[in-house]
Amino acid sequence: MHIFLTVRKLKPGSYDEWRKAWQPDLWPSGSTKAYILRNRNDPDEIVAFGMFEGDLDATLADPGMQAQQRTRTDRMAPYVASIATDGIYEVIEEVTP
Repeated sequence: MHIFLTVRKLKPGSYDEWRKAWQPDLWPSGSTKAYILRNRNDPDEIVAFGMFEGDLDATLADPGMQAQQRTRTDRMAPYVASIATDGIYEVIEEVTP
């Protein structure tokens, strides 16, 4: 399993517009769940992550998915002040309390 994770600082008051822009036109095959989190002390700091189980290399190499991601990034850009973290992380351990 892989996790796509991005931490963004949004421009003040732009969450609703950013959220519409963030929504994929088509979820990649293998997407299982996504979360959007808001910092309790800073409502403009947003963490978005999605869980993916599938052929990651094939998905990342797919020209259609690449184009869709560029489109999403462009749609979100007017609402984003900065990006602190943006990456794909491999789940190496699952811990259940």
